[in-house]
Amino acid sequence: MARRTAKNPPPDDDFEERILDIDVVDEMQGSYLQYAYSVIYSRALPDARDGMKPVHRRIVYQMNEMGLRPERGFVKCARVVGEVMGKLHPHGDASIYDALVRMAQPFSQRLPLVDGHGNFGSLDDMPAAMRYTEARMSGAAQLLVESIDEETVDFAPNYDGQEQEPVVLPAAYPNLLVNGASGIAVGMATNMPPHNLGEVIAAARHLIRYPNADLDTLMRYVPGPDLPTGGHIIGLSGIRDAYENGRGTFKIRATVSVEDVTPRRKGLVVTELPFTVGPEKVISKIKDLVGAKKLQGIADVKDLTDREHGLRLVIEVKNGFNPEAVLEQLYKLTPMEDSFGINNVALVDGQPLTLGLKELLEVYVDHRISVVRRRSEYRRGKRQDRLHLVDGLLVALVDIDEVISIIRSSENAAQAKERLMERFGLSDVQTQYILDTPLRRLTRFDRIELEAERDRLNEEIAELTRVLDSDPELRKLVSSELAAVAKRYGTDRRTVLLEAGETPVAAVPLEVADDPCRVLLSSTGLLGRTTAELSGADAGKRVRHDAVVSSVATTARADLGVVTSEGRLLRMSVIDLPELPTGPGPFSLSGGVPLAEFVSLHEGERALCLTTLGDSSPGLALGTVQGVVKRVVPDYPPNKDDLGVIALKEGDEIVGAVELRTGEEDLVFITDDAQLLRYPASQVRPQGRPAGGMAGIKLADGARVISFSAVDPAADAVVLTIARAEGTLDGGVEGTAKLTPFDQFPRKGRATGGVRCQRFLRGEDGLVLAWAGRTPARAATEAGQPADLPPKDPRRDGSGVPLAKQIAVVAEPLL
Repeated sequence: MARRTAKNPPPDDDFEERILDIDVVDEMQGSYLQYAYSVIYSRALPDARDGMKPVHRRIVYQMNEMGLRPERGFVKCARVVGEVMGKLHPHGDASIYDALVRMAQPFSQRLPLVDGHGNFGSLDDMPAAMRYTEARMSGAAQLLVESIDEETVDFAPNYDGQEQEPVVLPAAYPNLLVNGASGIAVGMATNMPPHNLGEVIAAARHLIRYPNADLDTLMRYVPGPDLPTGGHIIGLSGIRDAYENGRGTFKIRATVSVEDVTPRRKGLVVTELPFTVGPEKVISKIKDLVGAKKLQGIADVKDLTDREHGLRLVIEVKNGFNPEAVLEQLYKLTPMEDSFGINNVALVDGQPLTLGLKELLEVYVDHRISVVRRRSEYRRGKRQDRLHLVDGLLVALVDIDEVISIIRSSENAAQAKERLMERFGLSDVQTQYILDTPLRRLTRFDRIELEAERDRLNEEIAELTRVLDSDPELRKLVSSELAAVAKRYGTDRRTVLLEAGETPVAAVPLEVADDPCRVLLSSTGLLGRTTAELSGADAGKRVRHDAVVSSVATTARADLGVVTSEGRLLRMSVIDLPELPTGPGPFSLSGGVPLAEFVSLHEGERALCLTTLGDSSPGLALGTVQGVVKRVVPDYPPNKDDLGVIALKEGDEIVGAVELRTGEEDLVFITDDAQLLRYPASQVRPQGRPAGGMAGIKLADGARVISFSAVDPAADAVVLTIARAEGTLDGGVEGTAKLTPFDQFPRKGRATGGVRCQRFLRGEDGLVLAWAGRTPARAATEAGQPADLPPKDPRRDGSGVPLAKQIAVVAEPLL
C-alpha cells in the first residue's frame, strides 16, 4: 500500500491531514501508461500522413510563421529554437536543436527540410552550438506547409492554450517514405529508410489511378530504399518482406573501387559508406583490427574527404595481397557493410500501426485528397463570398445617383443601410460593403473591372465545383500536383540495388599466389610484370612504342636485382611492380612505373639489366668501358638491398650487364673503333662480388668499349653497328648502320684485340652505337618509338647504309 496526501485542503483550523490509501500496482500502472502514451503520441512516432514527429512538425510550422522561407535571409538557429520552445514545444532546447540539425543534414535526410548555414556536423562530428549556426526553410519544407492557411488541416491548442498549432501538415509529397524516420517509444520503435522522391511519387500516382494495385506493381516504381549516402543494398528479399508486412532487414555495402593510389601500390577507394556510418568509425575499426592482427593486408588508411570531392577514404593495400580479398575482409569485419532493420511503425488516426508499402501510400493519398478537397472548398467559399460582394456593388453602380441620394437623406448609417437593403434587395454584407466603399471606386472604369472580376470568379467557382463534385477529377488534380513536385525536386537514384548473388566481390585468395611471371625493363626506364605468355618468334613485336632492354623470368613473390653502371646491384620485390594489362594482341609498357619509384640511382648512373637472385643461375656477366670482364658468383645476402658486384677502377664504369642463361654463351665486346671480340663465357672464371674482374679485350690507344653482351652461339643472331661523323650526335645526320650475321665473326681468345666489324666512310670517325643479340632485333628511338633496321649485310667489315631515324636502343626478343 502507498499513502497520498490530499491536495488543496480547506482552510479550516480544525482540518486534519487526510491520507488516501491506494494500491501501488494501480498507481504504477496508471503513471506508466500516461508516460507511455505521452512518449508514443507526443515524441517518438511519426504521423503516417505527413511523416513528422511533433517536434519536427512544430519546427517547420514555426519557421513558416516566422517567414523563414527559401527566398529570405538566414536567422540564428537559437532564435528558431527559442520560438519553437516558447510557443509550441515545452521541452529542452537541446532536443529541439538536435531535430533541427538533423533536418538540415544531407547525409541524414534524402530531401533536407532545413537550409543550414554553418557547421551542422558530420557523421562523425557534432554540430556547432545553435548560437553560431543559421537556418531557414528549404523548398521541400515549404511544400509541407503549402496552403496551411486555407483550412486544409485541423488546428489544436498548444500546451498552454495561448497558441494554435496544426495537428498535421498538408504535405505536398509523401515525406515519411522520402525521408524515413527513426524513434524509440515505450514498448515499440520505428525505423524507416529514406526513398527516392520520384519513385515514391510515381507509386503514389499509380495508386491514385488504380486503388486496387498490388504490391508487385507498386514495387516496380519503388524497388527499394534510396539512401542519402548511396552505397549498395545487397539482397532484396528483406525489402519485399518490409514492403509487405512492415518489417524486414537488408544489408548495405560501401561503394569501393580498386585504384592505383601510388605508383607502387593499389588501394581501395571508398566513395560511399552505409547509411549513418562515418569515415572515422571505419578508420577506428580498421586500426583496431590491424592492431589485433585480425585484419591483414592493410598498409595505411587516409581520409581525403573534402567539400569539393565528397567522401574519399583511401585504404592502401600491402603488396602481395589481393585488393578484392582484402575488401571482402573489410565487409565482414568493419562497418563498411551494415544491416538496416526496417520497422514501419507510424500513427494512423492516433493509433500506432505497422504498415507495408501499400498501406503507407494509401494513408498519404487519402490525406492528400482530403487536403486538396478542403483547400478547394475553402477557395470556392472565398470566391463565392467575393462574388456576393461584387454582385452587390454592381447593383449599386446601376443607379449610383439614387444610392448617393438615399445615403445623404438618411439620418445615420443604420438608417441608410436599412433603406438601401429595402430599396435594392441587398444583403446585410453587401450593403455594409457598399457603405464602406470610397466614392472614387464607383467610376465607370471600376464597373468594367468589377464585371470582369465577376466573370472570372464565376469561372473559378465552376472549376472548383467541378473538381469537388467529381472524385476522379479530384484524384487527377492530386496526381498532377504530385507530378509537378517530382519534376521540380526529383533526383537520380543514389543507392544501387543488388540481389544476394550479385555481390561485386569475387572469392579470391587473400595473398597473391607465387605464380610465374616475367619482369620487363623498357628502354625508357619503365618497369612492369606480366603473367602472359610472351614466347614465339614475334614476341618482341607484341610490345608497342618501346623496346624491352631486359627481361627475366621469376615469380610474383620473389626478389630481383637491378644492375647499374656503377657496379651496384639494387634489390627490389617483384610483388611491388604493377601488373601490365596484356592480351592476345600487342601491349604497351605505358602501364609500367618508372624505375626511380623502386630504386635510388645516383646522378648519371644508369640501370643496365635485371637479374634473378637465386644461386642456381650461372651468374652475371659484366663488361666495362675500359675492357674489363667479370662473371659474378651468384651469392647475394638476403638482408641487404644495395650490393656491389665489381670493384671498378677510377674512371671506369659498366657498359653492359647480362644474366647468363646456360653459361655456354659467347661474350661479345664492341669498341668505338669498330673492333668486335667474341669468346666463350667459359674462358672467364667466376669471381666473388668484391673482385675487380679480369682483362676482357685489348683496347687500342684512345679506344673504349661501347657494347658488351652475351649471345647464344647456336641462335640466329646479328650484330648492329652505327657510325657517325664527329659532332653529328644531335644533328640531322642519322649516321650509317650495318646489320651483320653474328656467325661472320670468328671466336678469339680473351684479352685479344678482336676483328673489324664496320668500315668507316669518309668523315666517320667512330661507332656511336653497337649491339649483338638474337633476332628478330627491335630498334627504338630515344622517345621509345619504333625504328627500322637496315637489311642484313654478310660483309664483316663492310660500310653501313644511311638511317632514316636516329636509333637509341636495340633489343632482342623477350625470350
